[in-house]
Amino acid sequence: MSARKVLVLNGPNLGRLGTRQPEIYGAVTHTQLAEHLVETGRGLGLDVEVRQTDHEGEMIGWLHEAADLGAPVVLNAGAWTHYSYAVADAAALVTSYVEVHISNVHAREGFRAHSVLSAKAAGIIVGCGVGGYDLALAHIAATLG
Repeated sequence: MSARKVLVLNGPNLGRLGTRQPEIYGAVTHTQLAEHLVETGRGLGLDVEVRQTDHEGEMIGWLHEAADLGAPVVLNAGAWTHYSYAVADAAALVTSYVEVHISNVHAREGFRAHSVLSAKAAGIIVGCGVGGYDLALAHIAATLG
């Protein structure tokens, strides 16, 4: 049986991991995270592809692609989480997605606690650092059977 395709989609400013507020987001760069997740996915029998964009339309296109492929998604939409109904509508088309936030958004500024994505998410992982992505992949692998 071939590995199941999973997209890990990261939104605005996540390409700056390792340099953007390391006291909140940690020292791991996006490149290091991507390499780690591909390897972790391989161990779970998943074909993981990691992408990052600062452009909302590109994210929407990737979510449409995942929907067309029937591929589950690990989604950290960054700031779009809090207000982008366009990203939420596109995510709702995906077979299944896990919403991930590196920091504990509930312990930060009030606007960060609201998500327009959560209602349709298969799961939400908050405040586990970049390890939250590993948890999301493990959840997806377990639900794929």
